[in-house]
Amino acid sequence: MAGSTTSSVRPRIGVLALQGDFREHIASLTKLGADVAPLRRPEEIAALDGVVIPGGESSVMDKLSRAFGVAEPLAAAIRNGLPTYGTCAGMIMLSSRITDGISGQQTLDVLDTTVRRNAFGSQNDSFEVDVPMPELGDDPVHAVFIRAPVVEQHGPGVQVLGALADGQVVAVQQDNVLASAFHPEVAGEDRFHRRFLAMVRSA
Repeated sequence: MAGSTTSSVRPRIGVLALQGDFREHIASLTKLGADVAPLRRPEEIAALDGVVIPGGESSVMDKLSRAFGVAEPLAAAIRNGLPTYGTCAGMIMLSSRITDGISGQQTLDVLDTTVRRNAFGSQNDSFEVDVPMPELGDDPVHAVFIRAPVVEQHGPGVQVLGALADGQVVAVQQDNVLASAFHPEVAGEDRFHRRFLAMVRSA
């Protein structure tokens, strides 16, 4: 991975900033001591130690990432080991397969999951719930779901970090890729960002 030489002190993180709530992720990661910058151009990827793909509208994010030439080099970097965290639409972008995607919608295809878009309904059906996630500590994670996806299927290499009471999977990790269906950056929950930065520092 081609990252900054000072990554052990202040890892350089890019937050995909084509659409969505990238500002909240930038604020969360900056508070945790990372050197964070918006990611909009393919030539910016090589200098990064990690990438976050925020929530937003996954179909728009897909189109813009291809229009700006970011999608293919970003997918290649992730396959090559670049630590990556995706929330909500970011989870959809990372997944290999989409249920209920719009016509022509593509993904980065770096996470062996099948996700369903808008699994809980519209914006008006947004909700918050505490989800037990032993991997992140004894206290449950307060999860904010906004037009959120769920993981319907996943490959054997995917670790389930969190599921709702009915068994629907909402947080996973596969090697260098971390993803959640909800928005920790909205809830003020920093354990996912801390886990992501630990991945970056150990890469």
